[in-house]
Amino acid sequence: MNIDLTDTTSGQINSALVKARRASGSPAVGMVLTLVIVTDEGNHYDALKAAGEASKEHPSRILVVVRRPGRSPRDRAKARLDAEVRAGDGSAAGETVLLRLHGELAAHAYSVVLPLLLPDAPVVVWWPEDAPEHPSEDLLGTLAQRRITDAAATEDPEGSLRVRAETYAPGDTDLAWTRITPWRSVLAAALDQKHTEISGATVEGEEYNPSSALLALWLAERLDVPVTRVITDGPGITAVRLDAADGEICLDRADGSLAELAVPGQPDRHVALQRRTTAELVAEELRRLDPDEAYERAVRFHGGAADTLAGDVRPGDGAKPDGGAGAGGAASEAAADGDAAGDARPDDAVSDAGGASGAAATSGGKGAGAKKTAAKAGGRKAAAGTDGAAGS
Repeated sequence: MNIDLTDTTSGQINSALVKARRASGSPAVGMVLTLVIVTDEGNHYDALKAAGEASKEHPSRILVVVRRPGRSPRDRAKARLDAEVRAGDGSAAGETVLLRLHGELAAHAYSVVLPLLLPDAPVVVWWPEDAPEHPSEDLLGTLAQRRITDAAATEDPEGSLRVRAETYAPGDTDLAWTRITPWRSVLAAALDQKHTEISGATVEGEEYNPSSALLALWLAERLDVPVTRVITDGPGITAVRLDAADGEICLDRADGSLAELAVPGQPDRHVALQRRTTAELVAEELRRLDPDEAYERAVRFHGGAADTLAGDVRPGDGAKPDGGAGAGGAASEAAADGDAAGDARPDDAVSDAGGASGAAATSGGKGAGAKKTAAKAGGRKAAAGTDGAAGS
C-alpha cells in the first residue's frame, strides 16, 4: 500500500504508517531497527532498492531523507515536507517512508526524522555518497548506533580514508571495508592452516580503490610486516601475495569472481570471491551493531602513516588507535574483533575476519604495474569497478 502526503507533518506520517500497516493485515510491527538513508534525488532509487533487499534479512523501517533546499531565494525561504509511505508492497520487509524536505526544512532533517524512529530499536544511518566529514557529529548521525559511509563513492576515495581516520568514532564503518571481508576470511583461514613466518606482502588492485588500501593496511597492522601496493587493471582487488618462509602464499582473483589460493606444500584450490552487490554489503553491516574495532585499527593505521606515504611504509610508521606508535605493538595485541585470542605473531596470526591475520602497508610509485601510495590527494574520480554497486 502506498500513501502520498503533500505538505505534511511527522505526526501525519506516523498516522499513515499505522493505516498502511492495518490495511496490509500486519498490525504487529515486527521490525528490528530503523535504517535512515541520507541521499539525493539522483541516487535515492538505487539506495532504496539496496536497502529493500537488505531488509528481507533485517526487517526495518526505512526512512529515506532527500533534501531539496531549492535554488531561488523564494524556494529556500519556504518549508514543506512531502512524504510517500509504503508498506506491504513486497519491495521491502517492513515499512518505507520517502521524505522530501523542501526549502528551509532541508536543514532540519533531525527534527523530521526523530518522531519517526521505531521506539526502543537500534538506528543505523547510511550515506550512500556525500557523507559528512564527521558522521558522528552530524545531527542525524547522533541518532545512530552505526553510521555507514562509502569511500568508493567519492571523488578522492583514498583521501576519504584519511578523513575517516581523523574523524573516527565508535560505530563508524565504511563499505570499502565491508567489501574486503571475504578476502580477510580466506587469508585468515590460509594462515590458520599453515603456520609460517611472513616477511612481507603485496596487494594488487585497481588504482584509487579504497578497499585495496584498507586490505593492505589491515595486513600491515596485523602481521607487522611491510606491504606493497601494485596497480592492476582490476576489477577491484585482483591478488594478495604473502612472502612466507617456504614460499609464496597467493590468493589470485583475475576475473572478479573465482579466485585461486596457492599455499606451499598444499594443492591449489579455487575459492568463490564474487564481487558483491550494495544490498549484500548493507545487509552484512546490519548484522552487527557494536563498534568494529578491526576497522578502527586499520583505518587509523592509515591516518598515522599518511605523512610518510611517498615511499614504502613500514609498520612502525603507523599510529595506533590509542596514540601509541607503530604496528609493531599490534603483534602482541589481543585478537581482533574481541572474540579471538592470541599474539598475532607472523607465525601464529589471528584476525578480525574469522580468526585471520594480515600483513601490511603501502608503497609509492606511478603507473600500471608500479607501486602505489596508500593514499592520494587531488580529488580524482574513483576508477571503474570501485563504485558502491560492486564489492571488491
